Amino acid sequence: MTNAAPAETAQPRIRVMLVDDSAVVRGFLVRILESDPAIEIVATCSNGQTAVIQIGRCKPDVVILDIEMPVMDGLTALPKLLAADPGARVIMASTLTQRNAEISMDALQRGATDYIPKPLARDLSGSDNFRRDLLGKIAALGRRTAQYASFQPVAAQTSSRKSGQAAPHLRPVVTREPRILAIGSSTGGPQALLTLLKALPREINVPVVIAQHMPATFTTVLAEHLERTSRRPCKEAISGEPIQSGRIYLAPGDFHFEIVREGTALLARLNKAPQENYCRPSVNPLFRSVAKLFGAQSACVMLTGMGSDGLDGTRDIASAGGAVIAQDEASSIVWGMPGAIANAGLCNAILPLSGIAPYLG
Repeated sequence: MTNAAPAETAQPRIRVMLVDDSAVVRGFLVRILESDPAIEIVATCSNGQTAVIQIGRCKPDVVILDIEMPVMDGLTALPKLLAADPGARVIMASTLTQRNAEISMDALQRGATDYIPKPLARDLSGSDNFRRDLLGKIAALGRRTAQYASFQPVAAQTSSRKSGQAAPHLRPVVTREPRILAIGSSTGGPQALLTLLKALPREINVPVVIAQHMPATFTTVLAEHLERTSRRPCKEAISGEPIQSGRIYLAPGDFHFEIVREGTALLARLNKAPQENYCRPSVNPLFRSVAKLFGAQSACVMLTGMGSDGLDGTRDIASAGGAVIAQDEASSIVWGMPGAIANAGLCNAILPLSGIAPYLG
């Protein structure tokens, strides 16, 4: 008798709980999630209280949590959900309003992992971007070590190095003082940016320019939080505005952000060129412009984020002799963007989040 080859062990599906008071939105989300065979919906709840009761039984990997609900709203439910199941990753879902952006930022600081802006009811039928973003985030957060095939450009490089794989090659340490600090980030980025910029030594008095994957309205709120936390002037970049030392400039949602030279002045320039890596703002245009203008006197930091946006721009900075630092895998929510530049051999240092500010200082 011929022995049959052992069957491959199937990868467990990502367990998802939906919490939203709108039956229309729940149905819309269910249809998206059911289209992906890698996802299992373990519960649907119409308010936060029901979710708190059910989470211990359902043990979801990812919770999609609405903000505005009767009985118990999302912000009230969040700490209760995390206390009941500390391993769950919570994605806050909200409509794009200033108030909800503020609440989402508050939720991120209270333990939520990520956020996603919900399309308006009239836009549900044309929501391909939302579908791609939602499935990408669930893949990245629900199974960090899995390769996700459905939306390769967004979520494929979210995994850590496989066991036994060689550590990334590091370039020699750059000792020259930079004239600018450029930062790229995505999933988990708001929390990481707040931590990094709060700890940044006061002696670092160069312009800080940031591309964080975030929609409009959210970037306005993030800039306000960064200013309060860092105690440095911070604002969304404005096209034509001079780039000044000691200030922080954040790419506005839905705009690419570059730095250009006009005469002796360095100016911000915004544009709506096509998305790169499904992103606008993308890290690539900002990093490419930094490499072009500052060359070996540039420094960049790649923080947590899914996908590989920023890889090409970082390659330009490294080729010009600038300093490249990546957040390490252990401290990243998703080691996609920093992992991409680390595995490409572009980094001078790969550090835990808490070690990046001292290294720069």
